[in-house]
Amino acid sequence: MPKVVVGIIIKRRGENSGRGSVESEVLLGQRTNNARYALKWEFPGGKLEQDESPKAGLVRELKEELGIDVQSSSHIYQQRNTFPDGGEFDVSYYFIEDFSGEIQNKAFEQMAWVSIERLTEYDIFEGNRDVIEKLREMYAEV
Repeated sequence: MPKVVVGIIIKRRGENSGRGSVESEVLLGQRTNNARYALKWEFPGGKLEQDESPKAGLVRELKEELGIDVQSSSHIYQQRNTFPDGGEFDVSYYFIEDFSGEIQNKAFEQMAWVSIERLTEYDIFEGNRDVIEKLREMYAEV
């Protein structure tokens, strides 16, 4: 079963001064029109190469797709995703805590910063629903 690494990049918008709120947004990319699972939205990442460690694969994939150099990340979730066409993937999700470089779109039809509360409005892989719920719990406004 192919192993996949996913990078979750969060940015916070707004001020938290007691009156205002801080909105957290996550970066999504939309698969190209000619890709498997065309035009689905996803977190950046991809398949590991043979004998590649998850951390090395994460660094490589985000460099290829976004042009950034991951400085630090932490593993937050692991799951097996099965798709209606029979595709099965072992997926490792990582928070990207620090990176250098400016995010560029090098692989997607389009990219978007999406409020965590609005993630369910996007046509995201069904297998990502668990991690989306975790994000919504972690970043729920108090």
